[in-house]
Amino acid sequence: MSMAQRERHALVATMIEAGPSAPTLCGTWTVHDLAAHLVVRERRPDASLGILVRPLAGYLEAAQDTIAQRSFAELAEQVRTGPPWWSPLRPVDAIVNLTEMFVHHEDVRRAEPGWEPRELTAADEAALWSALRRIARAAYRKSPVAVVLATPDGDRIVAHKAPGAEVVLTGKPSELVLHAFGRDQVRLEPTGAADDVSAVLASDRSV
Repeated sequence: MSMAQRERHALVATMIEAGPSAPTLCGTWTVHDLAAHLVVRERRPDASLGILVRPLAGYLEAAQDTIAQRSFAELAEQVRTGPPWWSPLRPVDAIVNLTEMFVHHEDVRRAEPGWEPRELTAADEAALWSALRRIARAAYRKSPVAVVLATPDGDRIVAHKAPGAEVVLTGKPSELVLHAFGRDQVRLEPTGAADDVSAVLASDRSV
């Protein structure tokens, strides 16, 4: 079973445990709203284009509102079973859904008070590090200063190049992935001038 599949099943279990009205780190979305988003993404390719194409955002929102009328139990089961056989996401589930499922799992976990990072296996951290290499530049493209992502073991990714100041964010790949996807509830050690660090941490990191 791929990490994406394991995170998918763990996400559904965590959503059910939290309950449909529980908060998430996705703005005002509840767990029920997040489940509806995932169903649209995997089962409504016509509407899911609105995730990337701004003029279609209204169409996406309307489709998600409609799907959100379904019961939470139905939505959770559709998330658990993943993309249907006809979905273009199904053949590449292990790749394209790795960060999607991991990040949204943490969106539910870390919306609860007293959260703590999970201890992932070395193989899972390595998989997230590989994924981070693919999205780092897009995530930090709006940073006003240079950004380097580093692990405690010394691995490094130059996420953004800029003249002058540099900020280094050090942490496990799992924490760095969450930060790259715009989450602030992370355990990282930033180094650099205080103003530069603040600017990086406050930057728009939408991928």
